[in-house]
Amino acid sequence: QVQLVESGGGLVQAGGSLRLSCAASGRILSINAMGWYRQAPGKQRELVATITVGGSTKYTDSVKGRFTVSRDNAKNTLYLQMNNLKPEDTAVYYCNADILTYSGLRQGYWGQGSQVTVSS
Repeated sequence: QVQLVESGGGLVQAGGSLRLSCAASGRILSINAMGWYRQAPGKQRELVATITVGGSTKYTDSVKGRFTVSRDNAKNTLYLQMNNLKPEDTAVYYCNADILTYSGLRQGYWGQGSQVTVSS
């Protein structure tokens, strides 16, 4: 059994900062790519940022220069530092991880979602 548990969401004023965390636990042999997605009300889920096991990162254009994705491989934990937040960043944020378990199964797992609300 693998679990991804998120923390760190909340309410912040425009221009403020938040840091999301996503901790993976269970019978994990290895974690490959990890990423953050978000879904705003009435919109499709979109990719925000990804990071490879080696630390290479990619971002959607709207968050470049404001968000930073990172990971601690020793702790199986993913982070998203969000600075200069804007009202349009308001969404439920989900972490995702490509995980190989000791049973030989490799699949993507999702966190439970964290609400981020940015007030103007």
